[in-house]
Amino acid sequence: MRTQVAIIGAGPSGLLLGQLLHKAGIDAIIVERQSGDYVLGRIRAGVLEQVTMDLLDEAGVGQRMHAEGLVHGGFDMLFKGERHRIDLNRLTGGKNVMVYGQTEVTHDLMDARQAAGLTTIYEANQVSVHDYDSAKPRVRYEKNGQTHEIECDFIAGCDGFHGVCRASVPKRAITEFEKIYPFGWLGMLSDTPPVHHELIYANSTRGFALCSQRSHTRSRYYLQVPMTDKVENWSDAAFWDELRLRLDPAAREQLVTGPALEKSIAPLRSFVAEPMRFGQMFLAGDAAHIVPPTGAKGLNLAATDVKYLSSAIIEHYQDKSEAGINHYSARCLRRIWRAERFSWWFTSLMHNFPENGPIGQKLQEAELDYIVNSDVGARSVAENYVGLPLNFGE
Repeated sequence: MRTQVAIIGAGPSGLLLGQLLHKAGIDAIIVERQSGDYVLGRIRAGVLEQVTMDLLDEAGVGQRMHAEGLVHGGFDMLFKGERHRIDLNRLTGGKNVMVYGQTEVTHDLMDARQAAGLTTIYEANQVSVHDYDSAKPRVRYEKNGQTHEIECDFIAGCDGFHGVCRASVPKRAITEFEKIYPFGWLGMLSDTPPVHHELIYANSTRGFALCSQRSHTRSRYYLQVPMTDKVENWSDAAFWDELRLRLDPAAREQLVTGPALEKSIAPLRSFVAEPMRFGQMFLAGDAAHIVPPTGAKGLNLAATDVKYLSSAIIEHYQDKSEAGINHYSARCLRRIWRAERFSWWFTSLMHNFPENGPIGQKLQEAELDYIVNSDVGARSVAENYVGLPLNFGE
């Protein structure tokens, strides 16, 4: 097989890249080791920045998002038993975020790709990349007992943290930065109305909690737990009881409980790989960086990587220019490190770190008190939360 761009990974970043390239008349084949149903079954993020919403519109897949997504102009920060609203809309000159699950984004992109008759190879085994530092990169995989090879001009590694693309780069050619946090998020999805019409981020002496949502009838809740905890040790009743203890009295009154549709524990890490280009192969999304979910940056960072990469590839074919390709890594990394900083800071502010003792809790509360009572402090949080412009600082 021959194509212009071979995309490894059919998650939202790979699918979005494929859709943007298709709109520009560039051919791409997507190779995915899992089944389509498995990809759709992954429960992930649900808060979209304006930049991501604009990209989905540009890709022609934003209709359902606008019809069913929930526009949020703020969120609450809860500490010392009281809630305080961060008015995103006012503090950022009219910007908002959209609550629309990553599963739904993936569904919309899959439907668009299928409707256009574009090639996606699911359940591809033994995927490998070859000669990406030459003018003739190749992707090899096995399916139904046969080995297949795709010749291409570029390889896009959208295959996640454990994917083959980054793993194929020699250790001497890449630098990895990582911080592992000493706790995880125990998440529960339930068909219950949200406790509040906007998100609640809670700082509590018992640990962090987040009240999120996917729709007016489906809620997503998280609890900070030690990494030694096991999902099977948390009954639904135990989860709801602990969540109540981390909320304010008004939220407790509004909380509607029900059976879990899904329950899991996600580890938290900050991770960046530099650079993100290796010859004719590019990393994008989780293949190159991971952020703690506190700042709602994971999917949004992946989307902006894809925007920079699609623009660079389109520029290569349409304008015969290598400028976008040559600047791809540096451009992405500047934005990534800003998001990494915000996610690390927000995680450090909102979670319980037992090793910091009582003084650590007091210092967090003092900083939170400053933020909610200072337009300057609140504006910094709001500006980062809604997402910095694509050309910020350029």
